[in-house]
Amino acid sequence: MASRYSKRWFLGCAGALLLGIAVHLLQLTLEIDSQSTTSELRPADLILVLGAAEYRGKPSPVLRARLDHAFDIYNQGIAKKILTTGGAGGDPVFTEGEVGRTYLSRKGVPVEDIIVEAESESTAKSLTYSAEIMRRMGLRSCVIVSDGYHIFRARKMLRELGIEAYGAPRPTVMQGKWAQFWLCFRQAVGYDLWVLGIRV
Repeated sequence: MASRYSKRWFLGCAGALLLGIAVHLLQLTLEIDSQSTTSELRPADLILVLGAAEYRGKPSPVLRARLDHAFDIYNQGIAKKILTTGGAGGDPVFTEGEVGRTYLSRKGVPVEDIIVEAESESTAKSLTYSAEIMRRMGLRSCVIVSDGYHIFRARKMLRELGIEAYGAPRPTVMQGKWAQFWLCFRQAVGYDLWVLGIRV
């Protein structure tokens, strides 16, 4: 009898825990979705462009769209510096950060206004390295350019690292409802893992 009671108690606690986790992730997913369409443009020390794939020295469509958005913001006078990020990702010659610099310089941004972080292999490392670069340069604020679903987690991480961060999601074609939900849900899981000390 006692064993049966203990089993029911354990299953009840486990169910309540799982329900709590599910509700938390749902709330966080909705918050990330809301942030994904919110532009927080304001003067900052630099524009931080999160990396994406490059192909043999040329930015992928996603990276190019991020860089174009950063270029537009730069021309508005929001910040005087642009920080491009991203490591090699398996490419033996090029890095995402360096490809970003080349692309922006060809569009007319002076090379001296472009800072490169070219070592990171994940979002967490990219933001950690970028925050360190900013601290060394005495820079304290940035506008983050990335896909909308990426902004929430990046803002939270940078603020935890002592950088005042604002979001500027790149223009994009709206995803289907469930595709957008899945993208935001993955970011919610990634953010919670980061909070727990698991860097992804």
